[in-house]
Amino acid sequence: MTFLAVTAGLALLASQGSTYADDKAAAAVAADDNGKYTDKEGSPTFKINDGTVDWYTYSGYRRFNSECHVCHGADGAGSSFAPALAESLKNINYADFMSIVAAGRKNLSAGNEKVMPAFGENKNVYCYMDDLYVYLRARAVGDLPRGRPAKHEDKPQAAKDAEASCMGG
Repeated sequence: MTFLAVTAGLALLASQGSTYADDKAAAAVAADDNGKYTDKEGSPTFKINDGTVDWYTYSGYRRFNSECHVCHGADGAGSSFAPALAESLKNINYADFMSIVAAGRKNLSAGNEKVMPAFGENKNVYCYMDDLYVYLRARAVGDLPRGRPAKHEDKPQAAKDAEASCMGG
C-alpha cells in the first residue's frame, strides 16, 4: 500500500468528525515495540524517563527543526505565518495530523489566509511523520520543555531499518 493510499484512509477517518483532547493521561505509554511507543488507542506516543527522551521524540525534534520551524516557530511555539503546533496538537488526533501534513490545508477567510503545503511526497517529512507527531505531542501535553532534548535513547535497529526502507537506502 502506498503512502498516499494510507494518507487517504487516514483522511477518511479524520473526516468522520470527532472531538479530541490530548493530555498526559491519554498520551501515557501503553505498549513498547522495541523503543517505539503507543498509547492505549494505538497512536504513537513518547517516553521521557529522567530527562532522557526516546529516539523517535528526538528524531521528531530534529526533523521539526529542519522542515517545520520556519513557519511554525521554534519548538512548535508558532509564528505570524503558522499556528503553534505545541497548542494545536492538544486538539488534533493522529489521523488528523497525518492527513494535514500529507495533504496540506487551506484556511481562507477574509484577511486571514493561511495555507499549509502538502508534504506527502517529501521523504524528509513523510518518512518521519510518527517522529514529528510524538515530538509535538510531548510538547503539547507539557512533558517536553522548549529546546533540544539534553539526552536521548540510542537509535533502535527498527528505526534504522524503517529509515533505509523509506528513504530508499
